[in-house]
Amino acid sequence: MGIVGVGRVGAVLGAALARAGHDIVGVTAVSDLSRLRAEALLPGVPVLPVPEALAHADLVLLAVPDDVLPGLVAGLVDAGVIHAGQFVAHPSGRYGVGVLAPARSVGAVPLALHPVMTFTGTSVDLARLADCPFGVTADDAVRPVAEALVVEMGGDPVWVPEESRVLYHAAVAFGANFLMTVVLQSVDLLREAGMPEPERLMAPLLSASLDNALRHGDAALTGPVARGDAGTVAGHLDCLDEAAPAAAAAYRALARLTADRAMHAGLIDLTAASALLEVLAAPADGRRP
Repeated sequence: MGIVGVGRVGAVLGAALARAGHDIVGVTAVSDLSRLRAEALLPGVPVLPVPEALAHADLVLLAVPDDVLPGLVAGLVDAGVIHAGQFVAHPSGRYGVGVLAPARSVGAVPLALHPVMTFTGTSVDLARLADCPFGVTADDAVRPVAEALVVEMGGDPVWVPEESRVLYHAAVAFGANFLMTVVLQSVDLLREAGMPEPERLMAPLLSASLDNALRHGDAALTGPVARGDAGTVAGHLDCLDEAAPAAAAAYRALARLTADRAMHAGLIDLTAASALLEVLAAPADGRRP
């Protein structure tokens, strides 16, 4: 196995496959941090130029940012680095196997193996791979190979059709990435309000909210929007418009989405939803209906 890119994801997946018995013949690293990460997670594996790292690899892992991947694949094929018979895999969520078409054209076998997890790039992630879902896309003939690689890393393969990759990735990014943004913004606002240890204050509430959402769906919606308390929402916006305008804009967008879900779930009626939408549509200048 050869790895192009030992960032947070590539180094951890490489370590997981090495732990399962695969021989890592070489990796590439362009920064000092990547080199340190390779030394920590893949001790003894040489850091090599790309052609040397992949020359003798049966399995190539291209662990690079999404926007870099298409050009990298084309460049490797044009340079003759990818050859027939190699398995070429990537951990991108956005792409399926279509992005590996240049590699397929020279006889390589494409695989898409996306771990549905956030990475730190440390050994902590290896334990988190246990039962971690992986979004898998591959040709039917090699689907067992793709799924076996995921199982070897400790993960749980979940099939994602090629045509669904972008929506699938948008969905997991919407939940995971924006959840972090919302949580961190909440912590900042609490800190501005003078609350000591805002993380400790939020932890039980956030944990319960996440658990309830995953267990009970829209029925678990709570708070002033889900109750139809338009006056409370207006008060929040008056405060946020002054203290954190960017957060106020996000509050408005998420409140509209929440109101829509609450109405369809039968938690509020059309009258309450309309009152909420009036408040949310009002300009950020204090002139509320």
